[in-house]
Amino acid sequence: MPKQKITLSEVGPRDGLQSIDRFMPLADKQAWVAAEAAAGVSEIEVGAFVSPRVIPQMAETAQMVAFAHTVPNLTIAVLVPNLKGAQAALAAGAHKLGLPLSASEEHSRRNVNRSHAQMIEEIKAIAETIKSLPDTTRPSFDVSISTAFGCSISGPVAEAVVIDLAVQCIEAGADEICLSDTTGSAHPAAVRRLIRAVGQEIGGQRLTALHLHNTRGLGLANALAGIDEGITTLDASLGGLGGCPAAPGASGNIVTEDLAFMLDAMGFETGIDLDRLVAVRDILHKALPGEPLYGFVPDAGLPEGYKSCP
Repeated sequence: MPKQKITLSEVGPRDGLQSIDRFMPLADKQAWVAAEAAAGVSEIEVGAFVSPRVIPQMAETAQMVAFAHTVPNLTIAVLVPNLKGAQAALAAGAHKLGLPLSASEEHSRRNVNRSHAQMIEEIKAIAETIKSLPDTTRPSFDVSISTAFGCSISGPVAEAVVIDLAVQCIEAGADEICLSDTTGSAHPAAVRRLIRAVGQEIGGQRLTALHLHNTRGLGLANALAGIDEGITTLDASLGGLGGCPAAPGASGNIVTEDLAFMLDAMGFETGIDLDRLVAVRDILHKALPGEPLYGFVPDAGLPEGYKSCP
C-alpha cells in the first residue's frame, strides 16, 4: 500500500527572516534554499513582496525568486499582502502566491493596514489578474487566514468569523484556504473542529494546508490532528525561526527538522533526507551567528540505528 504523501513547505526564508533584526546575506539565503531543496524539500517560501521600508529583510525577494528558478523541482512560494505585491510576484515568476488575511480585524489593520472588506477587494483584484494570464503561466493563489485560532491583540476569535472569511475568499477567487495559528493558541481538538467546519462550507479540496506555531509546545500535536482531518501541506521553519511582528508573543514556527522526523517515523512520505536536512542548519549558524535555533532532533540526533520507514 503506497504511503500517504505530506508536503512540508519551508517558510523560514520569509517568516523566519522577517521576524529577526539581523540581515542574512543574499548568497547565504540562496545557499539555504538550494541546500534544503537538495535535501528533498519540494516547496519553499523564498520571501515576500512587501515594502522594504516596512520589512527590509524582504528587499531581495525578486532576486530570491530568480535564483529559485535555477533549483530543480522546486515550488517557489511567496507572500503578497496586496495587488501591488501580487503584480511583483507575477512579474518575478513565483509559482505560488499566499496572501495573509487576519481573522482578527485589529490584527489585520496592524499587519497589512486594511480591514476585512478591503482585503476581500484585494483578493478579487489579484484573482482577476491571475485569471487574465494564460493557463500555463498562472500561479496558485492561496489565502492564509491568520489568527484563526486566537489573537494576542483582540483575544479569542469566533469560528463563525473564520468560516465566513473562508467562504468570502473562495467566492472572491482564491484557489485554496490555509488556516494559520499565528499566535500558537491552537490545540488538537480546536484544529480538528475548525478544519471540519471550514471544509464543510468550502469543500475539503480547498482546505489542504496549515501554518502552525509552536508557541505553547503543541505544534506537532496540532500538525498530526490536521493530517487526521485531511491536511496534506504543513508549513514549517528550519530551526524554528519565525513568528509574527504584528502579534505580540507569537514565537516560533514548527521546527522543520522535528516535523520531518515525526512524519518519516510514522511512515508518511515526505521525500526528505533527514541527515541532509539537519546539516542545512550549518548555513544558518554561520550566516546568523548567535541567533537561537531550536529543534529536538538536531540536538538529540536520530535514534540509534534509525532508518527511514520503507
